[in-house]
Amino acid sequence: MRVRDWDDILADVVESNADPDGWRAVGGDRANGIGEDIYIGHPGVGVFQLKTYAKNPFEVQGVGARVARSIDDELDPLFPENEDASGLFGVQQPPDDESDAENKAKDLETVIETHAEAPTTPEALFEDVMDALDSPAYGPMEFDDYDRPESMDDFTDTFEEAEELLDAEFEDVIDEDVERGFY
Repeated sequence: MRVRDWDDILADVVESNADPDGWRAVGGDRANGIGEDIYIGHPGVGVFQLKTYAKNPFEVQGVGARVARSIDDELDPLFPENEDASGLFGVQQPPDDESDAENKAKDLETVIETHAEAPTTPEALFEDVMDALDSPAYGPMEFDDYDRPESMDDFTDTFEEAEELLDAEFEDVIDEDVERGFY
């Protein structure tokens, strides 16, 4: 297992060429300290763990690693299905150029107009928006803003060695970035 910057892990997700709507995620507060833990997985790609914190409103710091090469029968129930999820998530990448931005804007405009004129569901709108923006990864997510979903503890127990290694690396990032006290 190789610990890397969290942006590099998300780049792996983007470049995986997996079915974009096959991703699922679980996230919440870290068990110890500031920040969040997030597990993101796809049956054909595996499971990634991220540890992040918002240094300020414009900058997120963190580390991550691939903790499993596939989602087996033990891991599958830990990820939410659409009907069980508390929310949805999407990974986005910026348009390649001005022409790509214009095309995506037109596609998005069409999606919004279509959903405004016809009966729809939040999930259908979300999926169509992600398709219009050519999102490389999206799906259901169980996330707790104030605590940890129950499955987070199961993930932590399953990937105990990865958890210890990522926590140590993450604490180094925090120690370098976070200034405590007053001057």
